[in-house]
Amino acid sequence: MRCLRMLVRILVLLYLAGAPALAQTLCQPNASNGYRVRISIKTALGNQAYEWNENEMFLFRATMAFAMRRYYKTETYNVDNIIVCNQTRRVSFWFVVISPENPTMLIPKADVEKAVSMSRHRINNAFLLTDRTLEFLGIYPTLAEPVNPDTPPWLIVFGVVIGAVFAGIIALLVSSLLQKRRKEKGMMEDGQDEEDRQMKGVENGINLDGIYNRGFTDDDRFTKL
Repeated sequence: MRCLRMLVRILVLLYLAGAPALAQTLCQPNASNGYRVRISIKTALGNQAYEWNENEMFLFRATMAFAMRRYYKTETYNVDNIIVCNQTRRVSFWFVVISPENPTMLIPKADVEKAVSMSRHRINNAFLLTDRTLEFLGIYPTLAEPVNPDTPPWLIVFGVVIGAVFAGIIALLVSSLLQKRRKEKGMMEDGQDEEDRQMKGVENGINLDGIYNRGFTDDDRFTKL
């Protein structure tokens, strides 16, 4: 009986020791349930860029475990369930997620994508990055929520139309007033010209109204004293 218990313990220990190595073999470039991550810290932060190291990788695995917990609404996921491989110096790598119940089984790619999309903003904030500088290749960037304006669109359109109508009325009134003033000014100028012409005619001995001016005639009958 003791030998049987001892054998069971040995098998369990061997399983636990070999499980991480077995899980590591599940993470391969272009794996069917894996995703490639590409990070551009220098592009995002410039002179304030930080160095990517094992601590940053641990944070990534922790944020992914958080995303999986949030998606499945369970607390069974931890950093050991996030397997990373094929890491490069330019900060790119592949990762897969293994099941907490069975370390030899990978979480379907579709579920990982949904978990990432649900917590994308939280993951980006953890590294001070954005969707463009922390890329999950194959997962589309998160779309920003549409902004609802405080003023209803119909009210904006109504205001624009009313404003255009009032502007047209004001322009019409101003145009009519200017035309009236021009007309009055033209009539006054014509009257002044006519008055000047008559005055000149009187000075020259010509009565422009058709009345004969006897003071400027050559007839002797009118010139005799």
